[in-house]
Amino acid sequence: MPSAVSTVIRSGVLVVAATGVALSLTGCHKVDMAKSAVESGHPPRTTSGQALPAALSGQKVAWRPCAAPTAAQGGGSAPGRRWECATVKAPLDYAAPQGETLNLALIRNKAEQRGGSAALLFNTGAPGTSGVAALPRLASEYSRLHARYDLVGFDARGVGESSGVRCLSDADLDDQAAIDAVDGPGPDAGGNKQFAAACRARSGKLLAHMDTESAARDLDLIRQVLGQKKLTYFGTSYGSKVGGVYAHLFPKNVGRMVLDAAPDPGQDALQASVSRAEGFQLALEHFMQDCASTRGVRCPTGTGVAEGNRKVMELLRKLDGKPLPAQHGRTLSRYRATEGMAAALYDKATWKQLAAGLDEAMHHGRGAVLSSLADGRGDRDERGRYSNAGAARRAITCADDKRRYNATDVRRALPRLRQASPAFGEPLAWSLSQCGNWPVPGKAVTTDVDAKGAAPIVVLGNTGDPDTPASGAAAMARRLGDKVGVHLTVRGEGHGAYHTGNACITGAVDSYLIQGTRPRDGLTCT
Repeated sequence: MPSAVSTVIRSGVLVVAATGVALSLTGCHKVDMAKSAVESGHPPRTTSGQALPAALSGQKVAWRPCAAPTAAQGGGSAPGRRWECATVKAPLDYAAPQGETLNLALIRNKAEQRGGSAALLFNTGAPGTSGVAALPRLASEYSRLHARYDLVGFDARGVGESSGVRCLSDADLDDQAAIDAVDGPGPDAGGNKQFAAACRARSGKLLAHMDTESAARDLDLIRQVLGQKKLTYFGTSYGSKVGGVYAHLFPKNVGRMVLDAAPDPGQDALQASVSRAEGFQLALEHFMQDCASTRGVRCPTGTGVAEGNRKVMELLRKLDGKPLPAQHGRTLSRYRATEGMAAALYDKATWKQLAAGLDEAMHHGRGAVLSSLADGRGDRDERGRYSNAGAARRAITCADDKRRYNATDVRRALPRLRQASPAFGEPLAWSLSQCGNWPVPGKAVTTDVDAKGAAPIVVLGNTGDPDTPASGAAAMARRLGDKVGVHLTVRGEGHGAYHTGNACITGAVDSYLIQGTRPRDGLTCT
């Protein structure tokens, strides 16, 4: 199964049958106007430019011992006694801040050395992933930062226990996962119409407010209720997009900010899919080279890239219409095989599982390992329960993206995607149609992150990143603005730069966050 890092920061890039079950829009209340605002920093603003009501900006955070993550958050064990959890309220609609509210679930671990500590807010990426469940699993990687900062995570709006989106049942999600949504599945790829109808019926009120701008405004509310004059923030993957939008909206509230594995904010959905196809293909070929050099004749993809691509495509074609048996009576379709392969490419530590899964499928006629990897990517636990990550992921994607791709659009894009990656191009092409039946319109085609006047923001890229290629970080740094974006690169493998463990990159980031030492723009770590 994927490591903690790869599980936490995986992205739903290949979702055609998006997965996840969520809680309904609970916790909607009228705002109590009796409380006073916390006077710190520039007050959070609504979409009309007005300050938020004091009942929201001045609410007190009541920390308590954390229970185990719920099924909607992905399950697991309680994080331990040093971790505290809380819930705060945010406007459902920032254009109507005195109306209904939703819950935002928070988690923190106080700084190990209390003198002058501040809050470092994490968004661990992959739109839909529970930050409350993820941060404790990642905390050991932030040990140096923990000496200085309280580590704070949260479930974004509509995710996990933050008034989570609800759509299909676990059984329905299993049925959709079995659809081989590759190679011309038609205009309703992966059950898009069924999925959208279920989301509308169970979470319709929330869907129009799952956009990244609203999520960025939530960040400023959290900053305010934590009593921070500036936001200190570490965003990974999608979390870096949220950070970029935050800096655009609130440049004067930016403190020390790190954006890791940043996507290119200037790309539309099709351009982003092509970049991701190229990224996954590059990572797959790096795996093939590593496999050949370390395993020799035992490598299931052979002696090099050309042979590896041929063998992988032979396997995927065999799976068309003839899935392999997997665990618990389930099967491995071509679509699920690509999902399992993609999951393993997020972290070099899981390349061993990828080799084992390909060997099992190619030489033993079974798909259990690749199916298990796909389950990890699809947010399904061993008991057959889905978190709500897939539902939230699609809701965020469709709330953000104004373009609605139909089957004709996808077929027109297929040659370009197939050229970018024979293995991953087709599912990525069909994933473009996931919002075609969505019940609410999207906001924009690209993302504005211009942050003129903000403090310097450190942007990290990894040359071997399968999901957000290093070119995205360069574009993010450039689009943040002159003297704002500080671009750093690591030559490594896996999704994200900081989590590679490269001493050069972690040292530069830690020095920036702890001492305020600005890294050299253009620094490359090998």
